[in-house]
Amino acid sequence: MASATGSSFAISSLSSSFNPNKAYLKTSSLSIKGISFPSLRLKPAARRFSISCAAKPETVDKVCEIVKKQLALPSDSAVNGESKFIALGADSLDTVEIVMGLEEAFGITVEEENAQTIATVQDAADLIEDLIAKKC
Repeated sequence: MASATGSSFAISSLSSSFNPNKAYLKTSSLSIKGISFPSLRLKPAARRFSISCAAKPETVDKVCEIVKKQLALPSDSAVNGESKFIALGADSLDTVEIVMGLEEAFGITVEEENAQTIATVQDAADLIEDLIAKKC
C-alpha cells in the first residue's frame, strides 16, 4: 500500500505477484480525498534489456598499439582489453595524450566527460566504436 500524507492519496495493490510467463493484469484501486475511483487495471511493463557489445578485436588491438606508443612501452608489453591505464603507469597527463592519440587515429572527438570515464583499453575501444557509429 502506498500513500501520500496531506493529499489523501492512496493506492492499494490487489494483486501481489507477477508471473512473466502469463499475461496477468495488475489491479489497483485509487482513492483521492475520500472519493473512490473504479479499479485501475494496469498491464505489466515489457521487460527492458540492454545489449552490451564489446568492441571489435581490431579496434582493441589498435587501441593497444596507441597506448603502447603513448606510454613508450616495449612492443612485447602485455596490453589487452582489461589493461588499466593506471596499472600501465599512465598518469592523468598520459591519459589525455592517449585520448588525443585515439582521436587522431580514429578521426573522432571525445568529449571531456566521456574521456574521464575511460579507465581501460576496453573502455576506450567501446567508446570509439560508439562514437564512430554515431557519426554515421
